[in-house]
Amino acid sequence: MDSFVFSLNSTIPIFLVMIIGYVIRRLGIVDEHFATVANRYVFKVSLPVLLFRDLSTADFKADFDLKFVLFCFIVTFLMFSLTWLFTEIFMKDDSMKGAFVQASCRSSAAILGIAFIENIYADAGMAPLMIVAAVPLFNIFAVIILTFKAHPELHGKPANTDLSKKDTIKKAAINIAKNPIIIGILLGLASSLAGFTYPAIINKTIANIAQTATPIALICIGASFEGSKAIKKIKPTIIASFIKLILLAAIFVPIAIFMGFRNQELIAILVMLASPTTVTCFVMAKAMDNDEVLSSSIVVLTTLLSSVTLTAWIFILRSFALI
Repeated sequence: MDSFVFSLNSTIPIFLVMIIGYVIRRLGIVDEHFATVANRYVFKVSLPVLLFRDLSTADFKADFDLKFVLFCFIVTFLMFSLTWLFTEIFMKDDSMKGAFVQASCRSSAAILGIAFIENIYADAGMAPLMIVAAVPLFNIFAVIILTFKAHPELHGKPANTDLSKKDTIKKAAINIAKNPIIIGILLGLASSLAGFTYPAIINKTIANIAQTATPIALICIGASFEGSKAIKKIKPTIIASFIKLILLAAIFVPIAIFMGFRNQELIAILVMLASPTTVTCFVMAKAMDNDEVLSSSIVVLTTLLSSVTLTAWIFILRSFALI
């Protein structure tokens, strides 16, 4: 019951903020222009600052575990690669592929990971290491996929039909280098390893900006959510939600257990694999000319269902005395 209540407390408030965004858009308090500008702010400012804050305060030198880092890195590489491969084989609508792959694999690891583990074990444990190993690769894969699968015509822009494969690869490399989220992660990691400390005024300013990331992103999802369009995409939404919440964990958690990971390590891996789709998927899909309607639908459904699925995963792991 404690696990269930904790999962509800973690996910239902997120879902309610999305609903608030939807309601205030329908009441005319905010409009599409607000959602577009706010998305740009989240993507370029508040999310990078949030990741910088979380990583710059972690002690990587004391907690570094090469086996754990390599496991998270390899699993992230495999789940993105395999999901992309099967999507190319089985999905017919090319305009949905980028959003589908990204939302099927990208977890709320950075946003929920540390809070989730601290709630169970009273300290962040292995969450920062998992974030360093997985989140940069989350974003690199997302940039590559969204660049290759961009459809500017979804947003009333001319299609990039004249781009060669070489040009697309070059564009993806530039997008990776310029990605604000990746820059925030690298700066946070560098700050931690260098042992930098900042005055209280700077820390408070960073914290204030970081705290705006999640609520503004969630309001934008709700404000941009289009129910009629989402219903038309219910099949890929359900499939992606199944992959995100159940399938990936069912494949890789047993492997983690076989390799000897327990307690905080195992919870961090579970969060990486089976937490709801991160709101960043919606932000990046819209910013990079992919299907933000499908992205928002998957974010909403995985957030709603994760209170049940995460509780089930925790119950199973506790039943076998693994956490």
